[in-house]
Amino acid sequence: MLDFRLDEEQQMLVSAISRFASEKVRKLYRDAEEDGVIPADVVQAGWEIGLLPTAIPEAYGGFGEYSAVTGVLAAEEFAWGDLAISLNIMLPNLVAIPLMLTGTEEQKETYLPGFCDERAPRMTAALTEPKIQFDPHKLATTAVPDGDGYLLNGSKVYVPLAANAEMILVYANENGRTQGFLVPANSAGLTISSRDKLMGIRALPTYKVTLNDVRVLAANKLGGPDGCNFQHILNHSRVALGAAAVGVARAGYEYAREYAKQRVQFDEPIGHRQSIAFMLADMATDIDSARLLVWEAAWLLDKGQEATREITVMKNYVDQLVVDVADRAVQVLGGYGYIREYPVELWLRNARGFAAFDGLSMI
Repeated sequence: MLDFRLDEEQQMLVSAISRFASEKVRKLYRDAEEDGVIPADVVQAGWEIGLLPTAIPEAYGGFGEYSAVTGVLAAEEFAWGDLAISLNIMLPNLVAIPLMLTGTEEQKETYLPGFCDERAPRMTAALTEPKIQFDPHKLATTAVPDGDGYLLNGSKVYVPLAANAEMILVYANENGRTQGFLVPANSAGLTISSRDKLMGIRALPTYKVTLNDVRVLAANKLGGPDGCNFQHILNHSRVALGAAAVGVARAGYEYAREYAKQRVQFDEPIGHRQSIAFMLADMATDIDSARLLVWEAAWLLDKGQEATREITVMKNYVDQLVVDVADRAVQVLGGYGYIREYPVELWLRNARGFAAFDGLSMI
């Protein structure tokens, strides 16, 4: 039975992230978007909230217990503050969560303690490829056995913070199965191109990564010889992105609602007009519906149940919902919604990217 009551620790975590988003992120996210730079002290402050270390078992240096439900609560609050900054703060999850879910005991002992330090390790992940109708189960990047290791060949895009990474979790096609490989960023044959110029999340640096006969030791294959359950990893990523989308949609709705209360035309707030009031009511209803789908998916993950169908339905619904809500927020502001001085146009641009963000977030 689903229980929608947060426990005390979850309430404290949500409150802490909400304060962080309100007091720090909302004061600078617009400048970060314009300048393309996220202040390092803000990312560090977000890391110090301790979301990831609390999910890592004590045996590997952490001080908590993993919960997908707690992860989605945090992802929504972070993304409400700003999507690009939240993706940056949660970037270490891209490697730590797959390691916890499917890594070998040796891989967990080697890498997980590094995610419990005062500063996050410089690791990222590379999944998405520059191709039409990208399918994460049919990657063009290949991993071919070669002696005591593998040779990786292919190209990746949207790889966050790749230029400063020390290790990249690269997903590749090995005999028709998507598998993960921990690749040192200084490996021969690995090339990081110039920074992407994106429509949204412009504060988060992402890069194209090219692999040309990059050699990886067999010990660096995620999950060892048997490999990893990639669908399980992908499900966790999509639930995280669903939660972040709810956060972006909520930000747009709340801003539009307050604007409609304060904007006066013909001697009354525009929110008194049925066309605006009904639009806002629909936005609120849709957001609550999306959140429930995300929570259910996370709950199924925590219960260890097969959740691919529910997560696929949730992701398709939320990807469209966040665009619709952000677009309606622009409509509520009228002509002002198209001006960069107001944040709704930023939320619309960010919302449009969720359909292509596979692998950019993880809980």
